Amino acid sequence: MKSGRKPTVNQRKAMEWAGVKDTNQWLVVKNLPGELHIVHRFTGQIKELPNG
Repeated sequence: MKSGRKPTVNQRKAMEWAGVKDTNQWLVVKNLPGELHIVHRFTGQIKELPNG
């Protein structure tokens, strides 16, 4: 499993905008200019979200 960091307030807003329900369960792996890569704390599932 990739290690991640707690998301910032702006990253949490981007996650909510993209449809992620519980932002407390996700960690940020990569923060690229156009997208946000997140990983689930417990399952290890990885998602790539648009960062708008």
